[in-house]
Amino acid sequence: MTTYIVTGATGHLGNTVVRKLLLAGERVRCLVLEGEQTKSLDGLNCEIVYGNIVDRSSLENLAAGLEQDEVVLIHSAGLISISMKPDSRVWDVNVQGTKNVIDFCKKHEVKRMVYVSSVHAIPEPENKEDIIAEVTHFDHEKVVGTYAKTKAAATSAVLDAGKEGLDVVVVHPSGITGPNDWQRGHMTQVVLDYIHERLTALVKGGYDFVDVRDVAQGVIAAARIGRRGECYILSNRYFEMQDIVGEITNLTGHKRIKMILPFWFARLFAPLVEGFCRLTRRMPLYTTYSLYTLRAAANFSNAKAKKELNYSTRPMEETLHDTVAFLKKRKRFKVPVLLRPWRNTVMNKSI
Repeated sequence: MTTYIVTGATGHLGNTVVRKLLLAGERVRCLVLEGEQTKSLDGLNCEIVYGNIVDRSSLENLAAGLEQDEVVLIHSAGLISISMKPDSRVWDVNVQGTKNVIDFCKKHEVKRMVYVSSVHAIPEPENKEDIIAEVTHFDHEKVVGTYAKTKAAATSAVLDAGKEGLDVVVVHPSGITGPNDWQRGHMTQVVLDYIHERLTALVKGGYDFVDVRDVAQGVIAAARIGRRGECYILSNRYFEMQDIVGEITNLTGHKRIKMILPFWFARLFAPLVEGFCRLTRRMPLYTTYSLYTLRAAANFSNAKAKKELNYSTRPMEETLHDTVAFLKKRKRFKVPVLLRPWRNTVMNKSI
């Protein structure tokens, strides 16, 4: 029997992976932090084991009773940071935590480890128009921001473990969005702030955004048919933030945002916004790092994943519709929201 272990199982991607594995009839064991909300796993026929990837000894609970099973471990646990400032917690979780998971896989002879890295771990090309494909070497000094640096360092550790004999596969998702976010990811926050009229202006720029369900399917395909020691970019394509929010307007009928802030203005006041949000314990939509990302190279190629993993992506109109429907069903909106059917209008036709 094969058992799938999923770390970060309550997260946006983690719980979506768990759902898809269960739909496929797989046995799933989830690693959850003690005291963590498990609403995203409620009603699912999965086993919950409590532990923390930064506490190596607590991971031993994951192996209990699996001595006769083939174990595939999907490591999606991690901390996302949209700050430029160093954060020891992010390094502890994303790097040391990943090394602890590697040690667990070696000790218990896990059949395969799939590591969920990020496209941020891949160095940017000098020419922003160049196509960004998979690389084989990762250097945290060559990427910008705490999150990117930790993902690069952790990816390097995973691939080194692969060279030492551990069966590993790495996936690099781009900007994940879509339903099943019981927490408050960045794009979910954009939707909530727009509907509640806290988002009154946009900044020119965009990124490669991809549906969480497509990424989850790519992760599972990497576990099943990915080539040992290989990396796969799980991206979609570039979208302007103006087009993303514009489509939410089309779906809900809410007031269209007409104010587009000059980039220099947003960058100038980003540190003040970050400071204010820290005091009020709110997540800032725009930080120095997120503004950097909106102007960063984002021409990612998912050709390798399409060829080797049968990877595919759905229309962004469907993703945004299902995101609003998910939030509406779970009463995350404090105002009435009308939701119209989505139409495939090929957003951002100029791309």
